Amino acid sequence: MVVTLQSIPGTYWQWRGNSIYYICAGEKQLNKPALLLVHGFGASTDHWRKNIAQLQNEFQVWAIDLLGFGRSAKPNQEYSGNLWREQLHDFITEVIGQPTVLAGNSLGGYASLCVAAAYPQSTAGLILLNSAGPFSDTNPESQQKSNSNVMGKLIRSILLQPWASFLLFQYVRRKSVIRKTLNKVYFDKSAVTNQLIEDIYSHSSDEGAAEVFNADYKTPQGEKVDILLNQMQCPLLLLWGEKDPWIDTRDRGIKFRQYYPQLTEYYLEAGHCPHDEIPDEVNNLITNWILSQGELQS
Repeated sequence: MVVTLQSIPGTYWQWRGNSIYYICAGEKQLNKPALLLVHGFGASTDHWRKNIAQLQNEFQVWAIDLLGFGRSAKPNQEYSGNLWREQLHDFITEVIGQPTVLAGNSLGGYASLCVAAAYPQSTAGLILLNSAGPFSDTNPESQQKSNSNVMGKLIRSILLQPWASFLLFQYVRRKSVIRKTLNKVYFDKSAVTNQLIEDIYSHSSDEGAAEVFNADYKTPQGEKVDILLNQMQCPLLLLWGEKDPWIDTRDRGIKFRQYYPQLTEYYLEAGHCPHDEIPDEVNNLITNWILSQGELQS
């Protein structure tokens, strides 16, 4: 039997003339940091409902819809890791009002890493769940292979055309296609519920959603992960859903340890979104890790 969880009602914050949706749950804890949850591409605060329900018992938990996603505004503009970095930092400064542990999945992980690197005063800790973002390529063979990928470059040049990206968007937003995609990236197929599909589909009908999808193909590549790690100072927890078909988690784990050896990491039997697929296990790991970091509680 699948249990349907209702999302906690949220509210809006005005940022650079745009309405930004967020949720706050739990009471402020004097001896514990705030926790901010940041979703991945195409998702929203809804994707964290299983986590918020449990984590709010230990922490004041915040979740936010990045500009261009969920219930937040979707202006027709350039999107980048730097943009979302500034959004998250301003939110921590203006709304949360204290150094915060950021937990981000996929794209949200990369955006959170950008905050931790640029604004150590705002970041009490960083938790990355199957985080996105490029490393500097130091492998000549890999670089040569990338340069020879003519078909990939051709496809991308086609998708830069508004008509092509619009047609692709109309295809990928179909509920049947959303279900098919989720079944590929979730190891436990029972976690791909009608509610999850509806959560993702519902915001694809918003005004500006197609333009945001189109803008994704024009997004400039952000700062390399290794550069960001070299700038970072806070404790780092990596949670890898090792059944993720999109990410070679073991290889990425090696690279993260190379540039930030003091991290803590766990490999979990889950896909690209372990927080939604195995929430109890992820929630316990997050809670225990934060509570074990004495400097985070001061």
